[in-house]
Amino acid sequence: MAFCFPAFSSFSSYNLNVPRKISKTGKPNLILRGSLSNNYEKQSDALEKDTVLKSNLVKHLKHPMGHPSVIEDIHVEHARKLKAFKHMIGRVGEDSFEGLAIIDAVQRLSIDYHFQDEIQQILRRQYVISTSDPFQHHHCLQETSLRFRLLRQEGFNVPTDVFNRFTNKDGKFNQRLKEDINGLLDLYEASQLCVQGEDVLDEARQFSSKLLNDSMTKLVDYQAEIVRNTLSYPYHRTLARWWKDLGLANKLKFARDQPLKWYLWSLACFTDADMSWQRIEFTKAVSFIYIIDDIFDVYGTLDELTIFTDIVKRWDHAAIDQLPDYMKICFQVLDDVTNEISYKVYKEHGFNPVHSLRKAWSSLCNAFLVEAKWFTGGSMPKAEEYLKNGIISSGIHVVIVHVFFLLGQNVTEETVQLIDNNPGIISSTATILRLWDDLGSAKDENQNGKDGSYVHYYMKEHQVSDVEAAEKHAMNKISDAWKCLNKECLSPNPFSSSFKRASLNLARMVPLMYSYDDNQSLPRLEKFVKSLLFENEVTV
Repeated sequence: MAFCFPAFSSFSSYNLNVPRKISKTGKPNLILRGSLSNNYEKQSDALEKDTVLKSNLVKHLKHPMGHPSVIEDIHVEHARKLKAFKHMIGRVGEDSFEGLAIIDAVQRLSIDYHFQDEIQQILRRQYVISTSDPFQHHHCLQETSLRFRLLRQEGFNVPTDVFNRFTNKDGKFNQRLKEDINGLLDLYEASQLCVQGEDVLDEARQFSSKLLNDSMTKLVDYQAEIVRNTLSYPYHRTLARWWKDLGLANKLKFARDQPLKWYLWSLACFTDADMSWQRIEFTKAVSFIYIIDDIFDVYGTLDELTIFTDIVKRWDHAAIDQLPDYMKICFQVLDDVTNEISYKVYKEHGFNPVHSLRKAWSSLCNAFLVEAKWFTGGSMPKAEEYLKNGIISSGIHVVIVHVFFLLGQNVTEETVQLIDNNPGIISSTATILRLWDDLGSAKDENQNGKDGSYVHYYMKEHQVSDVEAAEKHAMNKISDAWKCLNKECLSPNPFSSSFKRASLNLARMVPLMYSYDDNQSLPRLEKFVKSLLFENEVTV
């Protein structure tokens, strides 16, 4: 069955209740976050409810007890509404602002995979508008910012001079924009797609974030919450049964047992409804990153970890008798899962990725072992030395290698070699995860073992006593990593758009998965899971 869950990239402030009308005025009492006019919004709501209803019917009405014509009718009606909405998008796309608004809305509803051709057609027209003469079209700040963000998100390298008309000769944004809350919200969102050297977007982020923070005291509660959530979770950065039968939760009791959390990563990477098998296989790989991490951080001795790493490096079945039972189990199941994923990729796409997958697991275990030696021996690595190794130990390289082969797009000798060697699109995503994980708020609820922290090593190395200053330095490095990731996605490279989008969505998931509260839990993640899996359930 193909799951129809929305991507986590849509979990942002835009999901809050907002006025159902479009405003180009930017007045603070008409805050709009990607909503449509009533007709369009009703159509999108109908499609979303249709998808949930269809999913529930397929789940509950099983032949021969359920009448097949009921399901067929749902399919026919669903197809009819899709066709009508496609036609509507084509007509709306002729209007500059409304075309942008409808793209934003269907993306946030996570139903955009139905309308990729229509979206690309609109965006190509918008790109011509944006680049023909940025001063010819006197659009408001909101429309200019929304167009810039949507185009860059889809890989159109729009120049930043589209914002020049909103700045003075010193490159500072005009203070008269401070009342345009809608425009400031979209300007802040647009600034998240900055790459190195784009000073106007750095200025845009500082300018908009300050004014938006200042505005919250003047807004009503729900408006202030929209602003607060946009500042904390900008759109660009925010997209079991097998586990139970495997029995590893009982055999490796020290390891984390969080199959739902592991599955959520797959929702960010494989957003199309028909990618069910990719999500399932991907979740298996993610689970082993967490399990092996716990073996190294919590349970294994240094001698055991050294032998385990060597066996994984050589992928040597004959040597597993040297391992304790729990490590034997882990390696045997890891081998089974890797072979199973490789077979399914070969069957679906015609090539065998087993060599690349084994190489990625070897690199991960080696990075874990480097950390274990540091912590066991009491060594104090330099902050950048720790981070360089931490980029690998984050697990992102293993994750994205699996994504690449499961997608099966643009797989050539060149791209395989690039993927194997941790290119910028991987290392920048990994940097974002590693630094978020190392910040003080990101302590995992079940880990009390050996672990490091970039902030800790930075403070020791540079003799910094101010924790807030060290954390600010780490956040600046996260911002720089985002700029590198943006550049990788905008620059010409041999990777597919789906692969780039998956890498972006992984980075967007990080704040959601690592923002622990004082009780070492993840309240925002729990809220979204409840909303995703329970509150939208349709009773048949």
